[in-house]
Amino acid sequence: MVTPFREGEKPAIRFAMTAFLKMHGLGNDFIVLDARNPANGIPDKIGRVAATRLADRHFGIGCDQILVIRPSTKADIFMQILNCDGSDAAACGNGTRCVADLVMRDLGLAELSIETRSGVLQSWREAENKDHIAVDMGPARLAWDEVPLASDGEMRDQDTLGVDLGAMVPAVCHSIGNPHAVLFVDDAEVVDLGSIGPKLEHHPLFPDRANISFVHQIGPDRFRMRVWERGGGITFACGSGACAVGVAVHRSGRGSRRNEIIMDGGSVFIDWQDDGTLGGRVIMRGPVSYAFDGVLQGDLAALMRAGA
Repeated sequence: MVTPFREGEKPAIRFAMTAFLKMHGLGNDFIVLDARNPANGIPDKIGRVAATRLADRHFGIGCDQILVIRPSTKADIFMQILNCDGSDAAACGNGTRCVADLVMRDLGLAELSIETRSGVLQSWREAENKDHIAVDMGPARLAWDEVPLASDGEMRDQDTLGVDLGAMVPAVCHSIGNPHAVLFVDDAEVVDLGSIGPKLEHHPLFPDRANISFVHQIGPDRFRMRVWERGGGITFACGSGACAVGVAVHRSGRGSRRNEIIMDGGSVFIDWQDDGTLGGRVIMRGPVSYAFDGVLQGDLAALMRAGA
């Protein structure tokens, strides 16, 4: 059973009656499962088989990532993140904003702390634009062993990465809770992302694989980004990727610390704040959307319960 939401409608919180909620941040879409209430039947472990089936757009519900809301002893909630291939992820900026909006509505809060594998993130509803949810993604991790890279160094050229773009294109590498490589090009639209993306994701330079973003500047403090997500492929938007681009813009001397990052699904606004530390604080702001809710049945429900 699926209940769609009309454009602009905000749902009542009905997880006591439903098993999942479908949300997206600029087209970066998520299956949200609330394990705080045992009545929802969400197991302690969601196996790779169940995760990939849920994420399949033909045989499941379809999503870029699966987000599981669980209790936390360190924050208001814990958010588990599973990629569409069933692998774990430590950070998901758009997913964090979606879950924050959902739980803040549920609990009647204006701000929320969310524990993730990469640490506790603070999120809040923007006072001047209540349709925008902000999240403090924490510091950018800039050292080569924090990304991590396979060897010392922050900048790698196209020969090292094995990318033939007709010119030397360095990759600005850092971690926003997960590893990112940002490549500035003349025109990100013409990059064969489906071919180059997976090659770079699995390049030996990245022992934990990496998210790959191609970027070009379109105006003052405005950058166009296309992304290949680690474990997810091409997506309409990537929140942590947009944060990585915002950091890379300033690190590479191409702009200020405050930028609009324009992805296939729309824009987010990144503020890499200088708090006196090397990594600063990376703040992301943008909208979230609700698509539909529903109840898992048949094979999908059985796979979930079995922890397959």
